[in-house]
Amino acid sequence: MSVSPRFLQELRDRLTLSDVIGGRIKLTRAGREFKGCCPFHREKTPSFHVNDDKQFFHCFGCGAHGDALAFVMRHDNLSFIEAVEQLASKIGMQVPQSTPQDVAQSKKDKGLHSLCEAAAKWFEEQLHNPRNREVLDYVKGRGFGDEIIDAFRLGYAPSDDQALRNHLNQAGYSDAQMIEAGVTKASTRGTAPYAFFRDRVIFPVMDARGRVVAFGGRVLPEHMRPPSRSDFTPPKYINSADTPLFHKGRTLYAGQHARLAANDHDVLVVEGYMDVIACQQAGFKGAVAPLGTALTEEQIMILWKMIPHDNKEPILCFDGDEAGYRAAVRAADRILPLLKSSHSVKIAFLPEGDDPDTFIRENGGDAFKQLLNRAAPLVEFLWAHNTAGQTFVTPEQRAGLSTKLENLALIIPDAQLQYHYKQAFREKLNKLFGFGWSKAGKSSTSVRGGGGVQIKLPPVGQRQAETMIPRLLLLTAINHPEIYPYIHEDCHRLDMDDYDLRALQDAYIDILENHAGAMEVSIDAETVPDLDKTALLSQITARGLTEICDRLIKNERLYVHAGFARPDVTPEKVLEGWKSLMSRWEKTMFSADLNAAKQMLTKSMTAEDEGRMLALKQMQMEQTEESD
Repeated sequence: MSVSPRFLQELRDRLTLSDVIGGRIKLTRAGREFKGCCPFHREKTPSFHVNDDKQFFHCFGCGAHGDALAFVMRHDNLSFIEAVEQLASKIGMQVPQSTPQDVAQSKKDKGLHSLCEAAAKWFEEQLHNPRNREVLDYVKGRGFGDEIIDAFRLGYAPSDDQALRNHLNQAGYSDAQMIEAGVTKASTRGTAPYAFFRDRVIFPVMDARGRVVAFGGRVLPEHMRPPSRSDFTPPKYINSADTPLFHKGRTLYAGQHARLAANDHDVLVVEGYMDVIACQQAGFKGAVAPLGTALTEEQIMILWKMIPHDNKEPILCFDGDEAGYRAAVRAADRILPLLKSSHSVKIAFLPEGDDPDTFIRENGGDAFKQLLNRAAPLVEFLWAHNTAGQTFVTPEQRAGLSTKLENLALIIPDAQLQYHYKQAFREKLNKLFGFGWSKAGKSSTSVRGGGGVQIKLPPVGQRQAETMIPRLLLLTAINHPEIYPYIHEDCHRLDMDDYDLRALQDAYIDILENHAGAMEVSIDAETVPDLDKTALLSQITARGLTEICDRLIKNERLYVHAGFARPDVTPEKVLEGWKSLMSRWEKTMFSADLNAAKQMLTKSMTAEDEGRMLALKQMQMEQTEESD
């Protein structure tokens, strides 16, 4: 029986050598490698080294050397086929029978690797061709320097759909090879094959061994593209289809860069090519991205494998919108069945409307670092996802939450880890329900995690008004401290769902009221403490809240909803806008209370609930009459 070279390479790629060997002999970490006493000769001082990145072991005492298969064959006294079958069974792979077609395909794969490398070089040459200077200027205008462009081998695919084909034909590659490699497509009109990537910035995709196996392409801005003959709008990004060399779900963009940097940098998963490169440019060298798909089980295993430390917790960084939140939930669902001791993830969300590329360009690397430092452990995200914005006021609701969390923990295959997840959930349930009915009635949309971690769930659906309006009001208050005497009672009532903004709100109130106290004046509409915005920001800086404050007051998207909050608006207009927005927020919160009362009345039907409902309805009628 023989095994195809492609299967053997996939088997090696999916194994972690230190796990294979560490299950048989004792290994200790030594920098990026592991070491131990060689099992193949007697020794007291460890000279046996294991390197996961290079996928080989080596003994400096007796010279033993090889990969996972070589070790298992020698250590377990197995034949080659027996070693293959044993290792494959441990990771759920089925060993296929090798056929003459497999041998032929292996030779063909070598030719496809060579073709992809030739295509990558040609794309690079086009980017640096003087005729395409405008494209190179566009790439550099995105903040990418020559070093980054070269490191990621960025290129350009011109609009001529035959240029690459002609170049590869002249280099000896056939049309069939180009189609199989995914760089050209067969015509449905009986004409010659044509280039798959046209008028796009090209991002070569490498496998674990650094070989080019696929490409991604980003469309150029509209003013740089030839005029369109139709209303068709090209997709922003396109990726190579799966080929004999490339499988989307088993590859991570820039994995070869992150693997080399993982010893000193966090491994970080972002959404796209530009995000990865922006992270790299800003010093976050462990960034990778999936290739147009949700994070797969195979990619999660690759992430853990590339981290050389005992504690393997890559950070999954999602956009702060509904799509990003759904992606986080899908990722958590896929990760749970794979969890094991010291193997998990952390989850971070960007502000709504941002991706890493735009966030870093607008706010800088330090702000991005602070955002990543607040990434939430998986257990905190699961808790937040299952409790945020919900009511747990009846025994049935509480039991439902408890059962849901218990079932989540049961998905974890590792018995020890499953036990600790159950314990963590039970502790949180006890804390949530231990404060009495009033505190446990409604869980926040933002949950404080262990170790000072803040989980900020993006605003979804009806929660938008509840979360957005307090932000707009705080923004207004900071830009216009002169109106504080008129709004100080409102400021105390604002309910921030974000821990950072809550800290900023508390600091703002404390600064303004302490300032008034130092001047021995009262806070009222007749006496305005003469603390201007510059002095206020100075004191906010002294309290270490500059980054949080800047994130709020420099967010141009917020001013779209509250133009009166801008610094140059007169106090009279600011107060008018404040009162209108505050009234809207009060109605939103009142509506939420009314809905909660309806739910409780439906479920419990107590006299107390019925009285509360009648009182709320009376208040609603009074508010309606006042607005009329």
